Amino acid sequence: MRIAPHILHVAQPVEGGVARVVTDLVAAQLAAGLRVSVACPRGGTLGDDLRGLDCTVVRWDATRAPGRRLPGEVRQLSRLLRSVRPDLVHAHSAKAGLAARLAVRGALPTVFQPHAWSFEAADGVVARLALNWERFGARWATRVLCVSEAERRTGVRSGIDARWRVVPNGVDTCRFRPDGDRARRGAGPLVVCVGRLCRQKGQDVLLTAWPEVVRRVPGARLVLVGDGPDADELRSGAPESVEFAGATADTGRWYRAADVVVLPSRWEGMALAPLEAMACGRPVVVTDVDGAGESLPPGCPPSCPVPPEDPGALARALTALLLDEPLRAELGAQARAHVLARHDLRRATDAVTDVYRELLGLATTRVVESNGGRECVTT
Repeated sequence: MRIAPHILHVAQPVEGGVARVVTDLVAAQLAAGLRVSVACPRGGTLGDDLRGLDCTVVRWDATRAPGRRLPGEVRQLSRLLRSVRPDLVHAHSAKAGLAARLAVRGALPTVFQPHAWSFEAADGVVARLALNWERFGARWATRVLCVSEAERRTGVRSGIDARWRVVPNGVDTCRFRPDGDRARRGAGPLVVCVGRLCRQKGQDVLLTAWPEVVRRVPGARLVLVGDGPDADELRSGAPESVEFAGATADTGRWYRAADVVVLPSRWEGMALAPLEAMACGRPVVVTDVDGAGESLPPGCPPSCPVPPEDPGALARALTALLLDEPLRAELGAQARAHVLARHDLRRATDAVTDVYRELLGLATTRVVESNGGRECVTT
């Protein structure tokens, strides 16, 4: 009997969207009969979620940003590789992608998934160093796996010469659905923003836009769901109509309670929160960053997506939706249908596993539509 391939995921960070993607991939790959291990730091939600799946989790003591500890982190990861003995390594996000490619250096099939480019998150010298590394490190990635065509184009435009594959993000459309428990609403229209409280997600821009929304829509309320390094600063300048709900494992309750869901990111690959909200049948307002156009349904209003870091445009888009209930209902129905057709989790996880099978010289399984249903075809 042939032994199933052994996949090692290397992940840093250990919370938020990256952790969700890793957990979803691991669950699907274990169900498909692959052997799966994950190397990640302690803390966050990732380790506990993976242990709940009976996945092997090995401790990798890595910080979120590169620095003086990097050589030791690479050496530790090299030791883990010798111990775990994987057939393929899948590195998630910039830090894990840096350390894993330095540790493996092409000795094993290596998939690098940026989850948004590191050089977009920095300025000046740091941005140039990150870009130069990505240009150099691409030689040690058997595939660079992007979550949107826009993310791939950003890499190509930036001079990264890689062997690309694009697999759009997917979400669990059974977990995220229009019916189910809802968070408390209170009175007035409700806007919800789900995301880590950090510069990337742009909640500071949203708070700048919010007074104009309340002026045009009296009684409107905003709830920020999540936690992060900017929490204290954001709270200090927030008006009474803004609530900080903190982090929660059940974001679906908040999506279903919302009239509109917003994510004013400064950069992304393809954000999960808008996909989750649309799966719950909610209209979304997002910024025009990588992945936004590909995640939205065709024919969405011209006011969405809005330019990043433009509080005025953001306020106008939110106000227009809050004042038009029939439009919200129409967009919500379109959003749910779009996610079911294009961003179902099974489609995404199958596509990633097929990348592994291709690199390992194994048969691949394609999901095709047939007579209104789904059919698996082995090739």
